[in-house]
Amino acid sequence: MTGDKQSLAGKVALVAGGTRGGGRGIAVELGAAGAIVYVTGRSSISGRSDLDRPETIEETAGQVTAAGGTGIPVRADHSRPQQVRALADRIAREQNGQLDILVDSVWGGDPLTDWEHPLWEQDLETGLRLLRQAVETHVITSRFALPLMVARKSGLVVEVTDGNTARYRGSFF
Repeated sequence: MTGDKQSLAGKVALVAGGTRGGGRGIAVELGAAGAIVYVTGRSSISGRSDLDRPETIEETAGQVTAAGGTGIPVRADHSRPQQVRALADRIAREQNGQLDILVDSVWGGDPLTDWEHPLWEQDLETGLRLLRQAVETHVITSRFALPLMVARKSGLVVEVTDGNTARYRGSFF
């Protein structure tokens, strides 16, 4: 980030899906700007997600803190509304109702994506599961995080998606 190193001091962010990749990078940059960053995901030192990747939310939160912010890891499966509700309740409780930035970077669909076959040859249940993980998780997260922003009449929502064009990329789902 350019400009004032602490331009987001006093701001509270939630990076949903901040375990690795773009979510991790965004979380660290928010920390470099001085934000308090709640980093969520399913991979934690207490257990890996079904993707079985080694990165953890604790590592990301540590990188946020090392960059100058405050990283707070929270294990949450964003496809489970009760877990996301508990997360929003925790942020409200710990930050006096403040949430300034929501970055929704949840994905986890790599093993479900079929780039080789047309829709009519793909497994329907797998495709629907992919949609649940890639789209419904964002809806669930917004459903419980947005009321914190609305109550303060302020906030920024960043939706992270895959791809850089509006054209069909080879997989219907």
